[in-house]
Amino acid sequence: MDVELNVLGEPLQSCSDNPLTGFFRDGNCLTGPEDVGRHTVCAEMTAEFLAFSKSRGNDLTTPHPEWAFPGLKPGDRWCLVAARWVEALEAGVAPRVVLLSTHQSVLQYTDLATLKRYALDLS
Repeated sequence: MDVELNVLGEPLQSCSDNPLTGFFRDGNCLTGPEDVGRHTVCAEMTAEFLAFSKSRGNDLTTPHPEWAFPGLKPGDRWCLVAARWVEALEAGVAPRVVLLSTHQSVLQYTDLATLKRYALDLS
């Protein structure tokens, strides 16, 4: 089995177990053919981003237990759709990211230098 890599070329680390995130609800920002949205950016939610996402038709704050979705609040980490993160970046409301938990495929949407400017896990 191939090891999934993050944007730094290292093994992908878990994004969040509480709330349990990822397209596959396994805590990881993994993707596959069935994930048409590419839920690959591990980001820490902010009130600004959550309001932005809701304004774009994706309410991430309302719980949906039928989809194992608890509803998010500022401070939660979540695997975001890569294109939505870039859209938020262009709108000036992109949340900070965890590079070690962000899938390498995100580099098809934005560059590493941009991601590093938003990194939570760089010292």
